[in-house]
Amino acid sequence: MRTVGVVGNDGRVQTVTVVGIGADGWAGLAEPGRDAVRTAEIVLGGTRQLDLVAGHTKADARAWPSPMLPALPGLFAELADRRVCVLASGDPMLHGIGTTLARVLGPERLHVVPHPSSVSLACARMGWAVDGVEVVSAVARPLARVHRVLAPNARVLVLSEDAATPAALAALLVDAGYGGSELSVLEQLGGPAEHRVDGTAADWAAAPGDPLNVVAVACVGLGLGFGEVPGLPDDAYDHDGQLTKREVRAVTLAHLAPRPGELLWDVGAGNGSIGIEWLRAHRTCRAVAVEADETRADRIATNAAALGVPSLRVVRGRAPDALAGLPPPDAVFVGGGVTNPGVLNACRAALRPGGRLVANAVTLEAEAVLVDGRARYGGSLVRIEVSRAAPLGGLTGWRPAMPVTIWSVRR
Repeated sequence: MRTVGVVGNDGRVQTVTVVGIGADGWAGLAEPGRDAVRTAEIVLGGTRQLDLVAGHTKADARAWPSPMLPALPGLFAELADRRVCVLASGDPMLHGIGTTLARVLGPERLHVVPHPSSVSLACARMGWAVDGVEVVSAVARPLARVHRVLAPNARVLVLSEDAATPAALAALLVDAGYGGSELSVLEQLGGPAEHRVDGTAADWAAAPGDPLNVVAVACVGLGLGFGEVPGLPDDAYDHDGQLTKREVRAVTLAHLAPRPGELLWDVGAGNGSIGIEWLRAHRTCRAVAVEADETRADRIATNAAALGVPSLRVVRGRAPDALAGLPPPDAVFVGGGVTNPGVLNACRAALRPGGRLVANAVTLEAEAVLVDGRARYGGSLVRIEVSRAAPLGGLTGWRPAMPVTIWSVRR
């Protein structure tokens, strides 16, 4: 959704000024921000931000409509002839309204006046390097996203949804094996009511405080901390056996080659391991898991949340019909349903130029489909055979898994 170049009656393209404001309110605003607020005809923001500038402007103060996102194009078209100032918390371009407006209106229409972000202020209070922390926003997003960044000795900043977030985060850390983690709840950062509460996740008993807070987490514990490299242990997943095994998964992801911001279709997703590890490769990666079995589809969502990527979209249905209407992918993995008529052709046709198609086969019939695909479209075929050590009587021997054929091709 994007509206570019809304033009007023004077023929000029409207510029929207986005001003970051902190908990210190008007007192903490530099002169460019104050000037934008004073000279605006319309000031848009949340109720809390609007209260911070009350009495300092004669502009018409308007709270955001709800739901906000679908209303934005029409709202700014209506205000095309007005001087509009938007108030944002802290740095508008860090998990803020500025990034949303850049996407909806176009960055060329924005003039951004930033303020120190809550991340910068939190790191200053903690004595942490900003470039050494993981930042997770829980504002209108699942808290389960924290799972992706947990690791022993990691430093994490969680931007809270409300006053209940710290306690919920402490419980999540305990369940994940990080009960010894040190938590610092930093409330009203930069404002006159700034306050700090410290404790450990396992012993967290603080009553809910101010809804405007950031939680700093110094991770301590014996949690697994899987990391971002593909090939998580098979037992990291709840599965019914329909799972691309660890070694094959690592090679498959290498062929898919996830890159920031790209979209994957995981077709015949089974229990979701390929889509999940694609998302874990980078926080901006996106994925859709297509699965016809209802039980497995439910399990995909559970696995995705447990491994920190609850954004994985699950589409219930059988390919190729279930693919209709999905956004064009940058890469497609076909793990199940290779022999279903039309699946590979539909997946290849949907790819963006330069996109990657990877398909795995275990049966001879599925392998024949991949061989035919290579004959028509090119690409490479690889066969992987993996053996794992297992008890053999009173000794140990190699137990081979079924060989897997991988076809990969670029459009």
